[in-house]
Amino acid sequence: MPHRQLLHLVIGGELEDVEHNTFRDLSKVDLVGAYASYEEALAAWRAKAQSTVDNALMRYFIIHAHKLLSPSDDPDHH
Repeated sequence: MPHRQLLHLVIGGELEDVEHNTFRDLSKVDLVGAYASYEEALAAWRAKAQSTVDNALMRYFIIHAHKLLSPSDDPDHH
């Protein structure tokens, strides 16, 4: 039986400061891609994060889009 697709997005960009997750310029947000599993998204996130390690304000995030699309399927959703 095939695994259920769980959509994850990986995005990143330069933040205004290290204390908040506010992007400096939304027009420059890097949409790395959409992935069918957390493991694939994690590999993409890790590669991008490591490639930008010299920029202290650059951050990449994994968004669990499947939870946004079907919140009733998420046992932690209230």
